[in-house]
Amino acid sequence: MVRDITIGQYYPAKSVVHRLDPRVKLVSTLLYLISLFLFRSISGYLVATVFLVTVIRISRVPFSFIVRGLKPVVLLLMITVLFNLFLTRSGDVLFHAWIITITEGGLVTAVYMAVRLIYLIIGSSLMTFTTTPNELTDGIEALLHPLNKIRVPVHEVAMMMSIALRFIPILLEETDKIMKAQIARGADFESGNIIQRAKSMIPILVPLFVSAFRRANDLAMAMEARCYRGGEGRTKMKPLHYKHRDYTAYAIVIIYVIAVFAIGRYLPLHIWIF
Repeated sequence: MVRDITIGQYYPAKSVVHRLDPRVKLVSTLLYLISLFLFRSISGYLVATVFLVTVIRISRVPFSFIVRGLKPVVLLLMITVLFNLFLTRSGDVLFHAWIITITEGGLVTAVYMAVRLIYLIIGSSLMTFTTTPNELTDGIEALLHPLNKIRVPVHEVAMMMSIALRFIPILLEETDKIMKAQIARGADFESGNIIQRAKSMIPILVPLFVSAFRRANDLAMAMEARCYRGGEGRTKMKPLHYKHRDYTAYAIVIIYVIAVFAIGRYLPLHIWIF
């Protein structure tokens, strides 16, 4: 399960998406996530699906690698689907037994919510797969730069976000090593009820926190040894500059948002359940 968590990882490949400006990918990802809440019909989801599949193909990130990141959220996805399925009471009743009632509106809402969550995870993960942590830091800092006028430490905020994102795969790797070491010593993480499994995680959490604090201290000492003093007056080895492909990507994303809003709102194809 630990190896299945792919958030924060970077997948190197030679694609147009990898070469885009990080600001373009950040803004485009935000617009895509917002677009998923602008419709509630099959036609809107078809447009969103075509757009997402096209971007995945262009990015050259293996689909199996992307889907692997969905495994850790299967439980959350199932809980969300069940809540919408049983608690939404609208439309015709499709099934009723004791206190369980499934209606047409509940079924449609559960399906839409499941698809929406999957697309949210894939869309946000695709940005980290195609963008290095340094590029993410530069992109976030550039987008939040106007906040410097109201004395918001933009560079420090961007640096913290980038470090936190970069530490996710490192901590996951460390967790995997600790679990293997504990299993080799006879630890059992699979048997027992939920409470017993939670207690069995304590031998993992303690050394994991110790390792995390040690890595954080080493990072702080390394930054101080290199005379790091924040973002004021600092120059960049690779300054960000928009290119023709970046403006083209902006235009494509804006056209997509307008199209998915118009088609999802004014040309809906609703699900009819008989």
